[in-house]
Amino acid sequence: MELRPFAVADAATVASWPASAGEVALWCGLRDFPVAARVIAGWQLDGDVRGCVLTAGERLVGYGEVWCDAEEGEAELARIIVAPGARGEGAGRVLVRGLTELALRAGFAEIFMRVHPENSAALRCYRAAGFRQVDPALAAEWNAPQPVSYVWLRHADAAA
Repeated sequence: MELRPFAVADAATVASWPASAGEVALWCGLRDFPVAARVIAGWQLDGDVRGCVLTAGERLVGYGEVWCDAEEGEAELARIIVAPGARGEGAGRVLVRGLTELALRAGFAEIFMRVHPENSAALRCYRAAGFRQVDPALAAEWNAPQPVSYVWLRHADAAA
């Protein structure tokens, strides 16, 4: 499997992966189902967002983003999704590790993720990829302005 930069031509494929409104909410917090390809393509317009796709040969099997915050010196991995036919085969872990490496190579020592608390499969995947929960007080602070009390994770190799 190989990680490569997102291309606008990938948007329709990625948009086809969520199977329900509930899955969209767990993935990216949107309420619209299905997600329009133009929405996914539009996410790439933010200069701090680095969208990537994971491929297995010619087939797209995963999508995720690194949100770069140079001012804070940290990165957040976000909007991670695996194609339905590739779930349960380790693609998510490969994707998360690849995104983490991308953030580390960009100079970010602090790498975080937020996960919907009902997304237990994602939590298992991210923990297997080296992420651990942040201190509960820090999570409470970060969740104060959020619409959901997310589970906040930090890459285990990040500075404490």
